[in-house]
Amino acid sequence: MLTIFKKILGSKEKKDEKIFRPYIDKVNAEFKKLSQLSNDELRAKTLEFKARIKAYTKETEDQIADLQKKVEDNPNMDFHEKDAIFNEVDKLIKVVDEKIEEVLEELLPEAFAVVKETARRFAENDTIEVTAQDYDKDLANRKGHISINGDKAIWNMSWDAAGTPITWNMVHYDVQIYGGAVLHKGNVAEMQTGEGKTLVATLPVYLNALAGKGVHLVTVNDYLAKRDSEWMGPLYEFHGLTVDCIDKHQPNSPQRKAAYRADITFGTNNEFGFDYLRDNMTSEPDAIVQHKHHYAIVDEVDSVLIDDARTPLIISGPTAGGDKQEYQGLKPKVEEIVAAQRKLVNDLLIEAKQKLKGIEDGTATKEEIEEGGIALLRTFRGLPKNTALIKYLSEPGIRAQLQKTENFYLQDREKEMPKIDKELFFTIDEKQNSIQLTDKGIDLLSKGESNNYYILPDLSIALSEIEAEGLSKEKELAKKEALIKDYTIKSERIHSINQLLKAYTLFFKGDEYVVMNGKVMIVDESTGRMMEGRRFSD
Repeated sequence: MLTIFKKILGSKEKKDEKIFRPYIDKVNAEFKKLSQLSNDELRAKTLEFKARIKAYTKETEDQIADLQKKVEDNPNMDFHEKDAIFNEVDKLIKVVDEKIEEVLEELLPEAFAVVKETARRFAENDTIEVTAQDYDKDLANRKGHISINGDKAIWNMSWDAAGTPITWNMVHYDVQIYGGAVLHKGNVAEMQTGEGKTLVATLPVYLNALAGKGVHLVTVNDYLAKRDSEWMGPLYEFHGLTVDCIDKHQPNSPQRKAAYRADITFGTNNEFGFDYLRDNMTSEPDAIVQHKHHYAIVDEVDSVLIDDARTPLIISGPTAGGDKQEYQGLKPKVEEIVAAQRKLVNDLLIEAKQKLKGIEDGTATKEEIEEGGIALLRTFRGLPKNTALIKYLSEPGIRAQLQKTENFYLQDREKEMPKIDKELFFTIDEKQNSIQLTDKGIDLLSKGESNNYYILPDLSIALSEIEAEGLSKEKELAKKEALIKDYTIKSERIHSINQLLKAYTLFFKGDEYVVMNGKVMIVDESTGRMMEGRRFSD
């Protein structure tokens, strides 16, 4: 049946071929014409493209400018009238985007051809001489591969990319033109290693940068962002387009803000995401670094939008109250309970090893396996990052036994799990990054305090009980206020205990973080790189 439908409707591959294959012929036809142009004439094509885009959108852009000026010239304008104008501006901005899309479709063959011809000249020459423009002089002051000689600029075809010397030697193949058209149309392009996806991106990046609205190229790590911006950058800069990388600059700095104003901006998905969050949190318009989003290409899109997206980006501010926390006062109690848990877990691990030592050769009895599994599960729920436990779990059959025991106690909504947890002082759910004190742990912490020192009352029940006492309005209100105050104090105390327990049991220096110059620097669990400007929540 599926085969019949494919014959009638055609496969997806055939449909894509029909859409994108013609671009290859159009681009190559334009490419042949460009060989006759001088270097200066080739560079002038970019100015020509920009002028054509500007002319195509001028009428609508002028309408937007007139409406914005109307608002600026009338500061006392009625709110509803102003709101109506801004709504009209938003509609016109969408019209501009649609017009840009239309004109870029017309320009695509010529623009792609200009990039391919530039790549060819870079590959076939050691140096390229052009009439020096202001941007050539500016680049010559910052980059070693460009020099100025009188009214000429000399572009050397060897330069440095993230510490690696490179000599340009690439020219776009037909498959890369195909891929470039696919990306320009907003599709996902899958390419095998070695097919040159980095070079593919130069085609739609150049085309969309011509509109002057900004192009973002998103990569998965800061090395690739810096390398690609310096490796591919000269291809764009040769035509007067500006290129920068946000990962080279500190968050909220003027340099990062300037990087977003470049025609082409490279950066990692996390930094783009955090800048977006910071911009939406600021109360000062001048502190906003990003501007209107226009066009982006995401490298390794499956990793960025699926794998990395499972970990949300969270902005963490300083803990309320600054240094006025209970941490110092509670620290000795937490150290005591952690030490007690560690001793208990070590004893449980020894018990698990004794009971399960015959599991591999089949000499362990059913009772030993059951008791050993319980001791092992308690060890895991007590301190999952215990190095001795981690090493033991790598032995044959041990992790499977842990999983089997855990599955048994997790069934029926974890109804049986309290039997495991009652022997521990606190339990750790490593996946949820959470810690829960047990009755045994609360008893240890409460030593020398009242029994309910670390227990939160059920606020709704407690309030109802006060109301049922038949007190006068004034006494009832005073008692309720005292209850809520006590609840707030206990809530903060328990929160501080939990945070301290996490610090002692889930976050280890050298693994999750390092300390440099008196600052905690978070280590990315995926890449092992230090993440500047990040902090743990709370």
